[in-house]
Amino acid sequence: MHDWLQLMWESLPPLLYAGVVFTVPLTLLSFVLGLSLGFATALTRLFAPAPLVAVVRFYVWLIRGTPLLVQLFLIFYGLPKVGIVFDPFPAALIGFSLNVGAYTSEVIRAVIQSVPKGQWEAAYSIGMTWRQAMQRTILPQATRVAVPPLANTFISLIKDTSLAAVLTVPEIFQAAQRIASVTYEPLILYTETALIYLLFSSVLSWGQQKLEIHFGQHLTQEGARP
Repeated sequence: MHDWLQLMWESLPPLLYAGVVFTVPLTLLSFVLGLSLGFATALTRLFAPAPLVAVVRFYVWLIRGTPLLVQLFLIFYGLPKVGIVFDPFPAALIGFSLNVGAYTSEVIRAVIQSVPKGQWEAAYSIGMTWRQAMQRTILPQATRVAVPPLANTFISLIKDTSLAAVLTVPEIFQAAQRIASVTYEPLILYTETALIYLLFSSVLSWGQQKLEIHFGQHLTQEGARP
């Protein structure tokens, strides 16, 4: 076996371990928390009083207008200057969740607004409350439209978690950096890391296609009903 192949084979277990133990949980937790925050932010922008709308608009503007790497540095390295200290993983989780929340809020707001107003009127006409109309009429329709952009956000997030390496979170890229510092083979290690991220992204892209087909068929079936 060639030396580079042997190095890649020997490095694979620690890289995969870092992916399973840190990268995947960080991605899942950040997406769930960020999506929840994004949903709350979108509803606030659409239905809340003006002062609350101004607050969430400022949050979205701030997060979308600054680099994710800078946000992570501010949370992990900047906040300790004012007495707020986070361990690496929680700091990364907060940073990614805030970032995902801002971007998904715009997606959710747009898909809710894309539902025709007549759907609201129809729901109210049969005696539904606002909550019932949202749960039974608006969100099911909006979800089908939201699947592709939200799936893209999730796929991007799993790649963005490599930035957690700057906070010393021992995820895939940070594990590759440690091995490269010992073996002095950065090209091989970083290529292997890229292939692992590519594998994760490809699997998620396949899942996204399945979801889109599922929702597309469901929508077609509903449209075909008399």
